[in-house]
Amino acid sequence: MKYMLLIYASTTDEPSCTVEDWQDYEKAMRDAGVLVSGHALQDLVTATTVQVDADGRRTVTDGPFAETREVLGGYDVIDVGSLDEALDWAARCPGSRDGGKVVVRPIADFGD
Repeated sequence: MKYMLLIYASTTDEPSCTVEDWQDYEKAMRDAGVLVSGHALQDLVTATTVQVDADGRRTVTDGPFAETREVLGGYDVIDVGSLDEALDWAARCPGSRDGGKVVVRPIADFGD
């Protein structure tokens, strides 16, 4: 089953993980054959939000700039046998430390 690991970084704590920690984590997922895809996201200040109202009018704003102590920093999609395996990979993610967290979501299968 495929799961998306949404990696949220804390905006209040300075991370102690290194680039090498992230490279090692990605290599471990590749070596285990579970990594489907994954990407880091650019800084939050590069984000743009689009909303469409009931009349079909589009509003585009910079942001999101919600009052938050965490920001979505990237994601990985993995293919593993169970939720427990997905949780194990999430716990190994450098982003789960130092005030960060990883949200694990199963990917819906519509029989494609």
